[in-house]
Amino acid sequence: MSRHFSMLREFQLADWFTLANAFCGTGAVFAAMRFLQDGRVADLMAGMALIPLAFIFDALDGRVARWRKSSSTLGRELDSLADVISFGLAPAALAYACGMQGGWDWLVLSYFVGCGVSRLARYNVTAELLAGDEGKVKYFEGTPIPTSLVLVVVLAVAAWQGSIGTELWWGQLQLGPWQLHPLVLLFALSGSLMISKTIHIPKP
Repeated sequence: MSRHFSMLREFQLADWFTLANAFCGTGAVFAAMRFLQDGRVADLMAGMALIPLAFIFDALDGRVARWRKSSSTLGRELDSLADVISFGLAPAALAYACGMQGGWDWLVLSYFVGCGVSRLARYNVTAELLAGDEGKVKYFEGTPIPTSLVLVVVLAVAAWQGSIGTELWWGQLQLGPWQLHPLVLLFALSGSLMISKTIHIPKP
């Protein structure tokens, strides 16, 4: 008698670390929304603190998979989906909460998330092509999406100094009908580096 598919039965130990990564990223998005609702900087800082934790879980899931020799296509897809939340959507939400709320900011932050999604999709599609004889991908094309942790650190320093909202570093510009906060251009740069095909970074 056939049994219905159970997602939980298919999960490996490494997959639970991947889900913890996604859990942290989702918590960071909720913290950004809570800050916008109540204005408590402590909520914002707590959300930012979840991104380094997500980074740790992201690093551990790969190590656990190699240790248990349990890597799978499901695990790779889970990893990408979790990374989109924690290192794509969450940093963009935190940036918005910090004050990057102009029309041009929206476009840049959406571009950043789109680059992250594209970067992960390309990696999943080309992983087998990039793998050497050992079956392991030897390098990343473009910067890995977890490098957006650097952006969150920048935001955390700004929040700690009180340089958010109207006090956001580098001020704001009025370009046509919309506002642009120059600090958001760091997200444009990060996104562009993710989708670069000329940048090759050795994969540990």
